[in-house]
Amino acid sequence: MLLRWKHPERGFVPPTEFIPVAEASGLILPIGEWVLRSACREAAGWEAPHRIAVNLSPVQFRHPDLPQLVQQILAETGLAPARLELEITESAIITDAARALRTVDRIKALGVTLAMDDFGTGYSSLETLRSFPFDKIKLDRSFMAEVGSNTQSEAIIRAVLSLGRSLSIPVLAEGVETEQQLSFLKSEGCDEAQGFLLGRPVPAEELFGDDAAAAARQPDNVTSLSAYARRPQGGVSRLR
Repeated sequence: MLLRWKHPERGFVPPTEFIPVAEASGLILPIGEWVLRSACREAAGWEAPHRIAVNLSPVQFRHPDLPQLVQQILAETGLAPARLELEITESAIITDAARALRTVDRIKALGVTLAMDDFGTGYSSLETLRSFPFDKIKLDRSFMAEVGSNTQSEAIIRAVLSLGRSLSIPVLAEGVETEQQLSFLKSEGCDEAQGFLLGRPVPAEELFGDDAAAAARQPDNVTSLSAYARRPQGGVSRLR
């Protein structure tokens, strides 16, 4: 699920510009609630049971009423909990790990899945992966940009994939934009990939207007393409 601000004069404003302002002003809470409700309502109306992934701001994640809000929105929209994936970064949980773990446990008790977003940047603590029951690791796109030119980045990707297999946590690589990158991930046994090579941003009604049209837009080089709601952000493909 992508959020863009369509400004009457500046056009589409990316979240990297307005989210920090929203967090600093406190507006991120009503914005985040609106996004989550809108995303769940949209997904609940799809004919096929595709999953949808929604990013949570650290400010939003730390709010004590978040699990109750998620439960309320799922009930209001009728979306099955298993179809919702919430993505959080490590910065959202490091300030108070004990409290964060309670929040994670309450959300997972609803049947919602959780993904560790932007792994490989910031702290990327192994203790976090050990202590928190994440359902997916999302490898930061910065590593994919150097595939083929930086052996250290490739070694880190292999290490994260190995870590995911050891912990039985699937890994999704973000930022896949070339055939070389996709081939590398396949050869290394990556579970999923996401990036512009697999799909460009489009409105949900265009992507999922009907299943036949959606299938027709799937790239020829993608096997077992998963129709995630995150696909508009750059496409998601199951590689195994």
